[in-house]
Order: sequence, then C-alpha cells, then structure tokens
Amino acid sequence: MGATRDGDQSVCLRCGEAGGSVRERGRISLMASYCQRCWDTLANEMAEADGATATPSPEPDPDDVTWIEPPVCPECGALIRVCPTTYDRWVSLAVVELPAKDVPEAFRWRLMRLPTRSPIPANIVAVRVRGIDPLPGEPVVPAHSMMCVPEWGEP
Repeated sequence: MGATRDGDQSVCLRCGEAGGSVRERGRISLMASYCQRCWDTLANEMAEADGATATPSPEPDPDDVTWIEPPVCPECGALIRVCPTTYDRWVSLAVVELPAKDVPEAFRWRLMRLPTRSPIPANIVAVRVRGIDPLPGEPVVPAHSMMCVPEWGEP
C-alpha cells in the first residue's frame, strides 16, 4: 500500500496528495496507492509504452441472445483478442500463442486469470512479460501489432 499519514488515510505515491480519491488502482493488487489524476497519467504512459491502445469491447446486453462476432483488426482483417491490462487499459493480442523465441521482447504478453471462486475463467487480464525473460520455448501471446500486415488496395 501507499504511504500513510494520520492513521488510515492513504497518500498518493506520485504527488503526495491525501484524500478520498487516493486508493489502490488497477485490476490486480499493485501494492501502491494513487490519486485519480496520477493514476490516469501513469496508466496512459504505460499503455503508450506497451502499445495498449485498443478500445474496450462493448458490454453485451444481458437480454440480447444474438451471436457476438469476434473482433477483427480494421487494418488487416485478422481476428484479434482484445483484453484488459493490469492497469485498466486495453490491448489487441493475437489469437495464437507462439514460443517466446519467435516473439520480440516488446511484443510478449501473457494472459492471467484473476483469482475467483469459480473454475470458469471469467476475468482474464493481459500482463506484459518483463523483468525475467521466458525460456525460448515458453508460450507467450504476441501483441497483434507484431503480426498485423495492412491490406493494400488494388494496384
């Protein structure tokens, strides 16, 4: 958690603000507290560095029983997997896993299941592979931007 001041009041790790908007942020526990302004700045910086600039999928209407088509890339038309990141931004990933040796370091992601009581994976987040490099044969999910080849018009 973030530093505390006067008992249980959390303090933003970035700007030092104490108040009601300071809390733990993200989809997993980052063990850090930020105010909304600092969190937005930090998350946007991470998203830009990671290429996590996809728009979230719309929430389906619970009463609508029509088939939901899988998302496709507007550039190349390939199927993509749009996943939330640990820092509340969205990334377009390829739908296949590849060995880490075939994916450049900047494009390596893993899908992590959030802890729940259900055996059905309901909440999955994308986590960038950093710090410790995976073994060459370990599967990783590449960012779609690595595999995207835009369709060119007729010559």
